Formats: sequence, C-alpha cells, structure tokens
Amino acid sequence: MLYDLLISNLGIVKPNRQGVEKAHVAVKDGRIAAVAPDLDAAQAAEVYDGGGLLAFPGLVDAHMHTGIYNPLAEDAVSESRAAAMGGVTTSLNYIRTGKYYLNKSGPYAEFFPEVLDISRGRYHVDYAYHIAPIQYSHIDEIGMLIDRYGVTSFKIFMFYGNYGLHGKSSKQQDFLMTPDGEYYDYAHFEFIMRGIRKAMDERPDKADHICLGLHCETAEIMRAYSDIVQREGKLKGLRAYSAARPPHSEGLAIFIASYLAHETDCANINLLHLTSAKAVDAAMMMQTVFPHIRFKREVTLAHLILDYDCECGLQAKVNPPIRSREDVEYLWDHLLAGNIDWVCSDHACCKAEFKTDAHEKDNVWLAKSGFGGTEFLLSGLYTEGRKRGLSLNRMAELLSWNPAQRFGLPHKGDIAPGFDADIVLMDPDSSFTVDSGGSACIQSYSGFEGSVSGSHRCQSASTQGYSVFEGYTFSGPVKATFLRGALICKDGQVLGEPQGSFLHRPY
Repeated sequence: MLYDLLISNLGIVKPNRQGVEKAHVAVKDGRIAAVAPDLDAAQAAEVYDGGGLLAFPGLVDAHMHTGIYNPLAEDAVSESRAAAMGGVTTSLNYIRTGKYYLNKSGPYAEFFPEVLDISRGRYHVDYAYHIAPIQYSHIDEIGMLIDRYGVTSFKIFMFYGNYGLHGKSSKQQDFLMTPDGEYYDYAHFEFIMRGIRKAMDERPDKADHICLGLHCETAEIMRAYSDIVQREGKLKGLRAYSAARPPHSEGLAIFIASYLAHETDCANINLLHLTSAKAVDAAMMMQTVFPHIRFKREVTLAHLILDYDCECGLQAKVNPPIRSREDVEYLWDHLLAGNIDWVCSDHACCKAEFKTDAHEKDNVWLAKSGFGGTEFLLSGLYTEGRKRGLSLNRMAELLSWNPAQRFGLPHKGDIAPGFDADIVLMDPDSSFTVDSGGSACIQSYSGFEGSVSGSHRCQSASTQGYSVFEGYTFSGPVKATFLRGALICKDGQVLGEPQGSFLHRPY
C-alpha cells in the first residue's frame, strides 16, 4: 500500500494560514505523506473517517511538571494519558535537582539519566525536558546536556532566592539542596546566561534552539509583601496570595532578567507564564529596549480564564498567582494583538488530599502551589478564544507551531508532508461541562454519535481528583488523538500501551 493510514473528511486547521482546508491526510511510517482533497482510500492499509471534524496539529504543551508532587514513574503514565485526552501529543516538562521531583542533588550527568530511565516506556505522548541549572557546577554541564541528551532549553526560577514552592523558605540551601557556600541569586542567574551563550557560540548549528526560560518574580518584593499581607490579615484566599506576590514583582523581575540577557548576550529568552498587565507591559517595554534579544512570551490557560474570585478557591493557588479579572482581559488583549507566543497548561498534578492543609483547609499560606489542566488546553482556548474573535489558525500557532519552532521540534506543529503525523480531531459543535465527580475529573460531552440522550461521560486519566475549571462549560471536545499516525485516544478513552518517545532536540 502507498499509505499506512488515511484520515479522511477533515477540516484541516493549519498555522500560518487563513481558513480551514477540506482534505484528507495520508500517513506513511509515522509521518504525513500527503494532504489533499482527492487522495485514494484504496491506496491506504487503513482508513479512519474524520467525519468532517476539525483537525489541529497535535498540541505541544510547552510547560508541564511531571513527577513534581507524585513519583515520576506514576505521573509519567497518568498525566500523559490526560495530555492525550486533550489533544496534546508533545509534553515539555520542567525538572531540576533539589526537593520535589527526585528529591536529590548532584550532577546532571548522574541525575538526568535516572530521569530518562524512569520515563522510558511510560509516556503516552512524545516528551522532552527543560532543565534548571541549580548549583554552580550545573553551568559547566550545559554543553554536555545539549550534545548527549538533546536538552536545548533551560530555566531559572527567580523567586527561589528566599522561597520554596509554596511560600517563604527559611533556608534556601535546604530546599535547593545546594553545596555549602553556594547561592541561587542574581549572580548565579548571570553566570547561567553566560554558560548558555557559550553553548550557543560553540554550536552555531543549534544556536537558534538553545534558549532560557525565566519564572519572573522577585524574592525580595515577595518577602516584604507577604509579611504585610499576613500581618494585616485583611485579605483572604487567592486575593491575599496575589497581593503577597504583587504584579510589580513580576515586572521588576522581567526588567532584571532582560538586562542580564542584554549584558550576557543570551539572545533567546522565554518569559514564562505572564499573569498581569504589569508583567506584560514590562515584557513589551523590554522588547523595545533590547530589540536584539529574541524574547518569547508565554501565558497559561488558567491565567486566561480564572481570576482571584473564582469559585475553585485555594485549588487555584499557583505561582505566579491567579490575578484580577482586569488582568485576565489584559492578557487577552495582548494575545489577540499578537504579543503572546504560546499558550500552555503549566500542568502539575497536585492531588486533592495534598493540596490544602489537613487541619487548616482555608489557609492559603499552607496550601500547595500548582494544579493540572493539560486535558483542557485545546477546548479551553477554543471556547474563550472564539468569544473574542481568535482565529482557528492562530490557535494552531499558539498551541502547536510556535512552541515547536522555539524548542527545536521542526517536525512538530503542522499538518503538512514531512511532519510527524500528530493530529487531533475536535468537534466544534459540541460542548461539555467539567464535573470532577468526586475522585476524578469527569467530562460530560454533548453531541456524540450513538450516545444516550445526547450525552457521553468519560473519566480523565489524571490522578488529581479535582479541576480548577469545575462547572465550566467548554466547547470543542477532543474526539481523537493521533501520535505519529497511531490512534492513542478516542472519545476520551486512552488506547493501548504508552507509545511516547523521548525527543532529542533539535528533533
């Protein structure tokens, strides 16, 4: 047969195009062989009828945390299943030494092979890792990580100066498990940037894909405002947490990070999960001041939907915090203006029994930071974006093309010959209401063929047990997810054994 698979009768949504193309997609050896309206089904070993559904490129979720609160061996399976349910076919995960994750320190030459050994054979989607150089010796390993393991993206957590994941930390060294006499501070950030610049200079063929992401919050501002907010006791819940980590802390951190990037000529900078008007304004100002720095700007789905008065309360505690409704709409204004480069989930499965303190469930200062949501990435952006006039093609850029291009995945992010056959089929005319249903997240779909009374229920594979989007009605349920031509999820049911591959980048 000429083709292994023909996915027929599709409305194809391509990035960098306008409109929807009616066509079939032919697959051979895991890659897209042809996209055309007149492909011969008789030339394919298997035919899958797309039924007129919209076909998006498989999503590249550029910001996930797998194995942060649960063992990596467990999370890799369950949370990649959740990703597949939402149309994500590539999961890019942040990882570091120190507390959480593997709860150990040491050189990445020893740490990262253990990460890969645990990951192998467990992901249902393709996966890669971003790495944070935590101790001084990690800077000397940047070149090794690029050459040996294809890790081309790195991260700085600027707020770790006096903070852990959930609040103030009395001993930075204990949390990060760094050697005596070392500091995770602005000087270390500068030297990380110099190390990345050196790696770029030594690898000109890979330089465009070697980049640094920054979580931009300033520990000093957060420390002072946390003391004020807790001492005054006027604010509660997510409002208190936002005030304790105020938006101008983000803005100031962006200024500092941008100047250090200029000073070190660290040219590829990703400003991660921007949450506020002040953060976006700072990011845009720095682009003007330093036009030679290739900034990319990221927002999460949660920050595009939730505000600090949302009904989910402390379940939505995250770093940086959920902000005001005015900030939410400001993010949308800049997304629609083309100033945001990609939308991600920042997925971090934090189970219900661990999210809040057992004795003080309403105490935001004791709640853990982070939550899942990768399974709603496409449907959530489609629902909220459609209301505001966001085009389907732009959605494909934000969710697939742009992160693939930035992170060294040139065969991901489009539906075109030569690309991996990562394809997600979405029903634009149906909707579902998020209903956590007690122990897990339940999606109630409407409009499925053969369903009873027009509804269908399927259980999310995430082990989190709640959703910050509880009660939200989203349009555009994912009906099928293909990974390199293999059907890995259909109608909310993940199929078969894990088939995800580690992506040595540039891939």
